[in-house]
Amino acid sequence: MTVLSTLTVNSDRLNAYIDRLAKIGQQPSGSICRLAFTPEDLQARYLVQQWMVEAGMNVRIDAAGNLIGTYPGKVATAPVLATGSHIDTVPSGGRFDGVLGVLAGIEVVRTLRDRQIHLNHPLEVIVFTDEESTMIGSQAMAGTVLRDEPERYQPSVEGTIQTCLERIGGNWEALATAKRTDLAAFVELHVEQGAVLEKTGTEIGIVQGVVGMRRKAIAITGVANHAGTTPMNLRQDALVAASQVVLAVREIALQMPTQPVATVGSLVVSPNAVNIVPGHVALTVDLRDLSKTCLDTMLEQLESRLSAIAAETHTTLEVTPILCVEPSLAALPVQSAIETVCQQLGLSYTHLPSRAGHDSLELGRITDMGMIFVPSQAGVSHSEAEYTSPEQCSQGANVLLNALLALDRVYPV
Repeated sequence: MTVLSTLTVNSDRLNAYIDRLAKIGQQPSGSICRLAFTPEDLQARYLVQQWMVEAGMNVRIDAAGNLIGTYPGKVATAPVLATGSHIDTVPSGGRFDGVLGVLAGIEVVRTLRDRQIHLNHPLEVIVFTDEESTMIGSQAMAGTVLRDEPERYQPSVEGTIQTCLERIGGNWEALATAKRTDLAAFVELHVEQGAVLEKTGTEIGIVQGVVGMRRKAIAITGVANHAGTTPMNLRQDALVAASQVVLAVREIALQMPTQPVATVGSLVVSPNAVNIVPGHVALTVDLRDLSKTCLDTMLEQLESRLSAIAAETHTTLEVTPILCVEPSLAALPVQSAIETVCQQLGLSYTHLPSRAGHDSLELGRITDMGMIFVPSQAGVSHSEAEYTSPEQCSQGANVLLNALLALDRVYPV
């Protein structure tokens, strides 16, 4: 693949926009609270919409509340090249998560407009609705929303998903109209939210895909009894069983060749008293990998181990599914374009999975998808300590710009 241009973004302008948006919802601690559908979210969306218009984009809001800026292409009927991310945060979020992808997309368009350049394809910058909670925006675009079950999409603020969408110009009843069939490719720039790039001294991460997830709730029931008077060989200790489950989850993940991750992140012990043998434990299991086969194999092995643990500890184990999300692989043409751009710009790079969820997960189900990662200091995210340097932000934006230019030549019009 030949990249014919090495345009660069205006670094000062990009980072000034990041700083300005960070003031909306900023807390005394320095963290940012800009939950979807709140006044802070609406204020940020309005500002971003202004920047889109100033950059030369036509702006619309679809039924899912997604804010979409379109920079016209030379061929109006060509499929769309798209980029973007989200600007909503967790309750104590950072200034870069999601925001970098949106503002870098706008800066890409500004750079093109400054030089009076139009791609063959229309170019969209998308602000997805509520990535941090319901992911309603990207799911609506992918057509994966369960529209007959609105109760599944409870926002993190007061109100139903229907009323929340109305606040931002969306319409639950018309949600089907948000589904897209006109995308050539989608590329998302994002901070890594992990420490791989920093630990290896690598400037750019080329994402292989967004992992699938399997989550289970496990209820372990034994017999609560006196800790002093119950002999060890007569105990039905639910916490002993839970401890074996925790170790089994870890061992299963470590033996898999694809290097999945597996976590027991929540554990509730009852009666939870110093002098009582635990009679009940509730815990959760979170499995993540790029390979569906790996995830299925891990679950099969876990079920086998659970049966053995129950028999050994004389307890009962009940498993309830919580979440099943299939992996979404990055398209090879998009990965190749990003790699070629990194080589041309002299930036070091590595291929790695995204083990956190992103809007790209859903977009990858309907179009060619790719992601660009830039380093996160100490791997910290969802925190006031989240930090990616101005230079790193600009490097990511330059890779995004030139990757889109390259993909404009790859995909037919």
